Amino acid sequence: MAGSILYSPAPYHILSYGTFLGTTFFHSFINGIVAFRVLPRPQFSALQAKLFPIYFSLQTVLAVILALTYPGSGNSLSSVAGVVAPANRWSVLLPLVCMFLFGLSNLAVIGPATTKCMRERKAQESKDGKKSYDPPPHSQEMQALNKRFGKLHGISSLLNLGAFVSSVFYGFTISSRIY
Repeated sequence: MAGSILYSPAPYHILSYGTFLGTTFFHSFINGIVAFRVLPRPQFSALQAKLFPIYFSLQTVLAVILALTYPGSGNSLSSVAGVVAPANRWSVLLPLVCMFLFGLSNLAVIGPATTKCMRERKAQESKDGKKSYDPPPHSQEMQALNKRFGKLHGISSLLNLGAFVSSVFYGFTISSRIY
C-alpha cells in the first residue's frame, strides 16, 4: 500500500498545486509588499530582478507538472488525457492553461521587458542626475520610461493576479473530488 502511493500521480499533483498556490499568494501579497516597504528602492529592485525569473519559472513549470500528474478517479482519465477530456475542459484545462500562459508570459516576455526598462531608467538617472522615483519634474525621456515601466508592471501584476485567481478556481475543482 505505502509503495503504491509513491507511483500514484495524486500526491505529486497536490504538492505541486500547494506549492503553486502558496508561492503565488506569498510572493504577491506578503513578500513583495514587505520588501517594498523595508528595502531602499535600489535594493528592492535588485531583489525583485533576481526573484522574478525564479518565481515565474516555478509558476510555468508547476502548471505543466499539474497537467502531467492530473489524477483520474473512477472511470475518469488521468494525466494529460484527463486534463483535455471534454468533461474537464472548463474546470481543469482552462485554469491550468491560464496558470501556464500567465507564468510563461511573465517569464519570457513581460519580465525581461520590465528588467530592460529598469536598466534604461538607471542609465537615464545617470544622465539626468535624478532618480526615476524622485518628485517631478523629470526629463521627457524619464517620463516616457516611467510610463513604460508603469504599463509593464501593471501588465505583469494583472498576469500574476490571473495566475492566482486561476489557481484558486482550480483549487475548487480539485477539492470537489475529496469525499
